[in-house]
Amino acid sequence: QVQLVESGGGLVQPGGSLRLSCLASGFTFNYYTMNWYRQAPGKERELVAVITGVSGSTNYADSVKGRFTISRDNGKNTVYLQMNSLKPEDTAVYYCNAVRFANYWGKGTLVTVSS
Repeated sequence: QVQLVESGGGLVQPGGSLRLSCLASGFTFNYYTMNWYRQAPGKERELVAVITGVSGSTNYADSVKGRFTISRDNGKNTVYLQMNSLKPEDTAVYYCNAVRFANYWGKGTLVTVSS
């Protein structure tokens, strides 16, 4: 019943932009902290961005600060990741994650940044 479905991944040139979306269902979305993680080939999964459910406060990995923006639309049960000024190093599978008393994960969406 619980689902997190990412979309918006694809191929983009360096310097370009993409917006990822994660549609949630099966839980009380408003109360959950929502995260975006990514995993590049040969690397560990890393936390990219966080937005809390109570205050809506955000945090970002240093590597994406100033370029990425996380936001949420509670009416649509959706969290977004706006990615600007993309670099080849941003290439990864991006995962949506929800946390409260349990952790839920999406299956990921691939972002490839190359010329």
